[in-house]
Amino acid sequence: MPVLDDLSGFEFEDVMEDVFRNLGYENVRQAERMADEGRDILMEEVVDGTRRGVVVECKHTDTVGRPVVQKLHSAIATFEFDGPKRGMVATTGRFTGPAIEYAERLRGNGDPYPIELLDGEDIREIADDIGLDLYNGRIEILCDKTLRPYDPETAVTAPVTAAFRDIDNIDSADLPHPYSEVTFRPVVAVTADTNAVFETSVGVIHRINDRSRFVVHAERGQPRSASSDVSSLVVENLHATVDLDVDRFEDAFDTVETRRFGQTQTEYKEWAVERLRDHHTTTISYTGDNNVTYTKTCEPKRSDVSVQSVEPVYLPLVRHTTEIQEYSYPYKYFAAGPSRVTTEDGIHQCVHCDTTGTDNTYTFCANCGSINCNSHIKTERLEGTPVCTGCAVTERFAFKTKYFYDEQNRDAFRDEYDAMPFYEKAMENTPLAVGILVLGVLVLLGLFISVGVL
Repeated sequence: MPVLDDLSGFEFEDVMEDVFRNLGYENVRQAERMADEGRDILMEEVVDGTRRGVVVECKHTDTVGRPVVQKLHSAIATFEFDGPKRGMVATTGRFTGPAIEYAERLRGNGDPYPIELLDGEDIREIADDIGLDLYNGRIEILCDKTLRPYDPETAVTAPVTAAFRDIDNIDSADLPHPYSEVTFRPVVAVTADTNAVFETSVGVIHRINDRSRFVVHAERGQPRSASSDVSSLVVENLHATVDLDVDRFEDAFDTVETRRFGQTQTEYKEWAVERLRDHHTTTISYTGDNNVTYTKTCEPKRSDVSVQSVEPVYLPLVRHTTEIQEYSYPYKYFAAGPSRVTTEDGIHQCVHCDTTGTDNTYTFCANCGSINCNSHIKTERLEGTPVCTGCAVTERFAFKTKYFYDEQNRDAFRDEYDAMPFYEKAMENTPLAVGILVLGVLVLLGLFISVGVL
């Protein structure tokens, strides 16, 4: 298999680890590197409900003879596994006749430790099936599944309509239809185990036994861990993916874009291993035999981290833009059917200040189309409906500022105000009217006291 000749023995073993993981084997991991640059791969498979251990020997050579197969047979027998076991030899080259004959005899005689042989041609066929780039030994990502960009039980625009229901003085039924975009962004869900023991002369000072599951944004550039909310969204909905049918989604959205996976599956696996090594690296203090306190940095080895799966999927990023008079309201979120994680909410946000979030009260100004917090919304004096401080025309009447939709309303109220009797004018500023009344009462009380009535 000439295209693999440029790989080192270690690189070939890395490739085969990825190959077996993509073929559906579980708990795929590599044993310690050996002096002869050989390295076993240990993994498990479930056949007819029975879990079986598999020991693999990788040989990056032109030919593999019978002694290698016999040696693996002995290694299987001593491999500690609670259940049936079998072996496998994978090579970039070919097997000799005696090697093939020995493996066939094990299977024919019902040996408890049968051995399967994979030669270069077998690997080439497997590579075509799983998207293996034989020229660089990387597993390419072949993905045509996505989380659902909307709930099929509702309209595509249902989330933005629901968001506008929180806004006072606006009927969501009267909203203009938003412009809807969806970008299918690639992510990978990684599951990995980290198992490490750190010892000194006084014994074990630290252990790591942890299973991690996290999501990585997988577009071009450096891989980036997703937030905990986005990770939960992806992991909890991996069972409910659908085909990435662009034609179908173009019927539902105004714009559809699909981003490409930026790196290979192998590269994301390697990135995850380094991330977990950094995450679990810690400094431990311990007391030595001489009662002196020491510190030791405990950093897991690469072989301590076993990546169980790298699951690619597309994560829809949906953006609705609603244009209302002078204002544009974006609403953006990662979607998985009825579930979503909001990343931009221009609806629950005052256009005049930094007030944001669904915990606040907002009111719509029909005069200009703005959404406002309580500090930037007033009652229009002539019509008694909300108007924002940004567009209102103001004037002082009875020492109090009044708010109007426009100059025409202001002028109409000015005529009304001129025709009002004094007491009605005073009532245009209730605190002032109450103050005048209280002052009058106090004056009368003072007068009565001065003349001896009280």
